[in-house]
Amino acid sequence: MALLFNLMLAISSILTGSCLSKSPPKVRLVGGAHRCEGRVEVELNGQWGTVCDDGWDLTDVGVVCRELNCGAANKTPRGDLFKPPAPEEQNVLMQGVRCTGMEDTLSQCEQDDVVLNCPHTEDAGARCDNPDNDIPLVRLVEGPGRCQGRLEVLHQGQWSSVCKAGWNLRASKVVCRQLGCGRALLTHRCCNKKIQGKGPIWMRHVSCSGQEANLQDCPLRPLENQCTHDEDTWMECEDPFELRLVRGDNSCAGMLEVLHKGTWGSVCDDGWGEKEDQVVCKQLDCGKSLPKSKRTQKSYGPGTGRIWLDDVVCSGEEQSLESCRHRMWGYHDCTHKEDVEVICSRKHPGL
Repeated sequence: MALLFNLMLAISSILTGSCLSKSPPKVRLVGGAHRCEGRVEVELNGQWGTVCDDGWDLTDVGVVCRELNCGAANKTPRGDLFKPPAPEEQNVLMQGVRCTGMEDTLSQCEQDDVVLNCPHTEDAGARCDNPDNDIPLVRLVEGPGRCQGRLEVLHQGQWSSVCKAGWNLRASKVVCRQLGCGRALLTHRCCNKKIQGKGPIWMRHVSCSGQEANLQDCPLRPLENQCTHDEDTWMECEDPFELRLVRGDNSCAGMLEVLHKGTWGSVCDDGWGEKEDQVVCKQLDCGKSLPKSKRTQKSYGPGTGRIWLDDVVCSGEEQSLESCRHRMWGYHDCTHKEDVEVICSRKHPGL
C-alpha cells in the first residue's frame, strides 16, 4: 500500500510540475530539537503566524515535511508543547487545513477562508524524520582556546573537518553562538599541515541566516566540491568575558583572573577600589564585597603569566566587569605584586 502511495505521489509530482500558487507562504517549525520538528508557522504577506490544529492530522504534517525536505511525517504533537510558546500578539494565519497528501506545499491544501476563535493553545505542531539528525555537535580544535580553532562537526559518530567551500561568516556566527563564544570574528581556510584534520571531511553546504541558535537549524545540501584537508575551515570567535577568584579558601575569595584569547591572566590594582570589588562579587553571584577593614591580612598572590587588565574604572552599578572602562587588553605598567584580590561575603556562588 505504501509503495502504491509513493508511486501515485511521484506521478502527481511529474504532472503538477511547478504549478504552485503564485505566492505560497513559507513554512517553518519552531521550538523543536531540530529543524524538522516544532510548532508550525507560515509566512503570509511578510508576516509569520501559527496554524490552528482544527482538523490537523498526519496527512497535513506529511505535506509540511515534504515542503521542508524533512523526510516522512512522524507525529502530530501539540504546537504549544514547544518552547518558548508563540507570543500572544502573533496571529493565527491558517485554520481548517485539509490536505489530500498529494500537495507539494501547505499553501496548496484547502483551508478555511478566515480564522475564528483559535487561541495559541490550539497551535498545530509537526514532527518529521530528521535527515540531519547526525549533526548535533560542533567544536573548535587545535586553537589557543575553545573559541578559536579548526572546525569539526560530529557526523555519523565521527568528528569530521568542515570544508571551507561550503562555509561562510553567517554559519560561523551560529557556531560561535552555539559554543557560547560571543560574536564571530573571522573564518578562513586552515592551516599548516601539523594541525590539519586527519579523518573524514563533512561535505555539506550550510545556508545559515546567522540568526539560528544551532547549526542543525540551518538548511543543508550536499557539497559538490571534492575537498581535501588543505581546505579545512578555521574559525575565530570572541572570547566570552569570564572571570574567577583563585588561590582562596573558597570560590568567592582570592586573586582575580580574567579570560582572554583562551588564557587566564591577572588584573592590576591601579585605581582599583570597592566599586570594582562590588562588580566582581555581583558577576560571580558571591554576594557583596567585603570591606577591607573586615578582611584578614592574607595575600593570595603574586600571580604568574599574563597581566590582562589595568586602570579598571567601574561605577558599581555594572552587572559585569566587561562593562567597566579599562586599558586595552594586555597593556599595563604593573608587576604581579599589584594583582587584584577580592573577598566577597558569600563563600559559594548563589548561597
